[in-house]
Amino acid sequence: MNPVKRWNAQGGYREALNIGLPLVVSMISNTAMTFTDRIFLGNYSLEALGAALPANVMAFLFLSFFMGVSEYVNVFIAQYTGACRPENVGRALWQGIWFCIPSGLCLAALGFLAEPLFQLGGHPEELRRLEIVYFQILTVGSLPCLLGLCLSNFFAGRGLTKPVMLISIGGIFINIPLDYCLINGVGPFPEMGIAGAGLATVIGFVVPLIVYTLLIFTPRNERTFKVLSGWRLDREMFGRFLKYGLPGGVQFFLDIFAISFFVFIVGRFGSVELASTSAVFSIYNLAFMPTIGLHVAASIMVGQAMGDNNPDRAAFATHSVLHLALAYMIVMAVVFWVMPEYLLNLFRASGDAGADFDAVLEMGKTLMRYAAVFTVCDAVVIVYMGGLKGAGDTRFIMLVMGTASIASIVIPMLVLSWLGITNIHWPWLFLLVYVVVLAVIFTARFIRGPWRRIDLIGRGDRSEMG
Repeated sequence: MNPVKRWNAQGGYREALNIGLPLVVSMISNTAMTFTDRIFLGNYSLEALGAALPANVMAFLFLSFFMGVSEYVNVFIAQYTGACRPENVGRALWQGIWFCIPSGLCLAALGFLAEPLFQLGGHPEELRRLEIVYFQILTVGSLPCLLGLCLSNFFAGRGLTKPVMLISIGGIFINIPLDYCLINGVGPFPEMGIAGAGLATVIGFVVPLIVYTLLIFTPRNERTFKVLSGWRLDREMFGRFLKYGLPGGVQFFLDIFAISFFVFIVGRFGSVELASTSAVFSIYNLAFMPTIGLHVAASIMVGQAMGDNNPDRAAFATHSVLHLALAYMIVMAVVFWVMPEYLLNLFRASGDAGADFDAVLEMGKTLMRYAAVFTVCDAVVIVYMGGLKGAGDTRFIMLVMGTASIASIVIPMLVLSWLGITNIHWPWLFLLVYVVVLAVIFTARFIRGPWRRIDLIGRGDRSEMG
């Protein structure tokens, strides 16, 4: 289909942008907060910058499983919307809430295990102390983070992504200035360093949660979506939610585990290697996180099409999103290739610490070339994975991600560590292989189409149709 016809078609570029662009802006907002957080920490001290990535990655590692499960509420709401069964939206939302509450409490308790956990990393004492502080604060924020993510699906799953965007943008105006003040001790705020960065992040989770709560649980939404009366735990729906959501959580966990393992092994190579990797990952998130918005858009559009029992429209929508993601990622790849020094210098500290950054800069320029190469493959992985998730093909995604992460990253990195090889090129080559393998497998899976036969919400079961 030519681009003009595809623009106006159902599941075409216009619909993909209407749903996806607010999510992209939302992801850019979240990434901007993390990015500026790293810049503030890099200007504060090189040690704080080096400690931020391992601690953040480790906290996100544990959070990832529960996020992967809770965000699957999005697909259920999308499919109920596509099936014209809005009375089940509130019940689906509450199944996610009942999952998030105990999950967030368990994650908060992980703060007590921070010290022995980070001793396994083998990082220097000063670095480890900062890692522990940052990790403990982030785990406390897990509950509001999960609940906010879950509640955002009430809008996103129905294709109403602008409220999610506006709330995310509002978070920037709270988080970024608060982050700077708490790190550096500006005005009435104490100088807290990396602890201030963590505290600002937690506050950035709590405020959107309050806003979502006020917007969702209203009499108007109760009349249409049963958001208040649907509060009870529905064993049958909760069971289906776990059946399809748990593999998504495991998949997300395995992916983040592979990256976490990557970071901790690189941390053993030396402080320059760790700091340069931290800076490059932070920059790469500027490209990666917006495509997560397109990933969610693909899940929503596929979910609504599958709820309407229209897999052809689901495939068409996925490819519309893929075209947009590839266009964006190619531009970012060019920027990474031609402007690495400019981007990396954003992390340069002032004063004497700036001299130590020269080695980080030289290594980072090389790593930015790797990041530029696998951006395009990453777009393919992210969008096709979103389409498969929207259809309910989560078990396959879990098995592929688990196998690929172990075979392409974990085992090779263990071999490097065992042989005592500290050349930074090898880990990044393994990361590139990992992304390429996923791109090939998910493309083949989507084209073959076994996901077309999955019945996620029981479209043939009239008992739920009111």
